[in-house]
Amino acid sequence: MRTAAGKLTELMSHFLTGPLPVQVRAWDGSRAGPTDAPLIVVRSPRALRRLLWQPGELGLAEAYITGDLDVDGDLAQALSQAGQAVRDQPPTRPRPAALAAAAVLAARLGASGPPPARPEGRARLSGRLHSATRDRAAISHHYDVPAHFYALLLDPSMAYSCAYWTRPADASYGLAEAQHDKLELICRKLGLGAGDRLLDVGCGWGSLAVHAARTHKAHVTAVTLSRSQRDHVIERCRREGVADRVHVQLRHWRHIDGAGYDAVTAVEMGEHVGHAEYPYFAEKLRGALRPEGRLLIQQMSRGAHAPGGGAFIETYIAPDMHMRPLGQTTDLLETAGLEVRSVQSLREHYTATIDAWRTNLEDHWSQVEDCVGETTGRVWRLYLAGASLAFTERRMGVDQILAVRPSREGRSAMPATPVAWYAPAGRS
Repeated sequence: MRTAAGKLTELMSHFLTGPLPVQVRAWDGSRAGPTDAPLIVVRSPRALRRLLWQPGELGLAEAYITGDLDVDGDLAQALSQAGQAVRDQPPTRPRPAALAAAAVLAARLGASGPPPARPEGRARLSGRLHSATRDRAAISHHYDVPAHFYALLLDPSMAYSCAYWTRPADASYGLAEAQHDKLELICRKLGLGAGDRLLDVGCGWGSLAVHAARTHKAHVTAVTLSRSQRDHVIERCRREGVADRVHVQLRHWRHIDGAGYDAVTAVEMGEHVGHAEYPYFAEKLRGALRPEGRLLIQQMSRGAHAPGGGAFIETYIAPDMHMRPLGQTTDLLETAGLEVRSVQSLREHYTATIDAWRTNLEDHWSQVEDCVGETTGRVWRLYLAGASLAFTERRMGVDQILAVRPSREGRSAMPATPVAWYAPAGRS
C-alpha cells in the first residue's frame, strides 16, 4: 500500500489491537479503511506532525481546529463511533520494533520537522490558581468575545446553560421555550414573589435576572466577572424595562457584600470556583441568605478521576474548570450549614440543549466566521460535539440542587410536596 491513506492505516495499526475504527482520506486523494466507518480527512502531513509534537487529545484537537484534519459528516456521531470502537479494543503498548516501524512510516509521510504553529485562541493565564485576577482572566477568555457570537449560538434570551425541555421539540416548542421553562423552574423552586431579593452569582447574559424581575417582580443583584456581560446586562435591562429592579455588579464572588437575600442562584458558575475554594464559596452563599432563604445551584458534575474538562476544553474553552461528583457538592453545601432539599438531574436535557446550539452554529456558520473567524468557529464546533457526547454517554452530568438556610429553630418553610415546581407555566 504505497498511497498516503494506506501508509496512514498501516501507521495506526501499530497502536490498535483490532480493526481500524475509521475510514481515512489522505491529502493525495487516496482512501483506506472500512467504508461503513466515519470518514476522517487528513488534509496535510501537519496533522501527523501536530500529534508527534503533542500526542493525545490536544494534538488531535489542534489538528482539527486548524483544518489539517477534518471529519466528513456529523462530528459528534463520528467521535462517538470511533471512540466506542477504540474502547472496545483491549489496550496495547507497542513493542520497540513496532514503534521503530511506526517512526519510519511517520517520517515517510512527512511527520518529521519543526513543531507547527499553534492555532490562535489558547488561554494564557498566570498568577495563583483561582486568585481574583486569574479568575477574571479565565472568565474574560471565555466570555469577552463579541456578544453577537453568543446571540448566534443561543436562544433570544441568551441563556447559556442547560435548558429544561418539558416536551419534545417541534415547530412550536424549541430552544427558546425550553430555556423559558428552565428559568421558570428555577423561580418556582425558589418561591420568588413580588419584592423578593434575589442574588444571581455568575449572571451570564442576564436571562435569569431579567426573567425574575419581569415575570416575578423580584429585585435582583446580578454579579459577573465579565465586562462584556456586565455591559450587556445593563443595556438589556434598560431596553426591557427592568433597570429599576436589576442592579448589576462587576466583581468576584469573594467580594459579594450584603446579606438577607430571600434567594440566591449560581447557574453553572460553581464549576469555575475551584476545588480548594468551594467550601468558602458555599459558606459565602449561605451567609448571603436570610434564615429560611433558598439557594438554587445548577452545576455540572464529573467523576472524581477526571475533575477538569480535559486538555482541549481547559486550553481553549474554560481554563481552570473543576467539577466533582454530585455527592461531594451536596456534602460541601450541607457542611456549610445549608439543608439540601431537592436534587434534579438534567443530564438528558443538556444533550438536547447542546444539540440545539450545534444546529444554531451550523445554520449561522458564515456569520460565525465573520464574527469570530474560522478557527474559533471550529473550536466551538469541536467543543459542542464533544460536550453533547459527554452528557449522552454519562461521562458528565448536570443537576439542579435546591437548598435552604434553616432558621435557628430548624424551620425550612419549604413545601412538603412541591410537585408544582415541575409543571410548565404559561409563557409571557
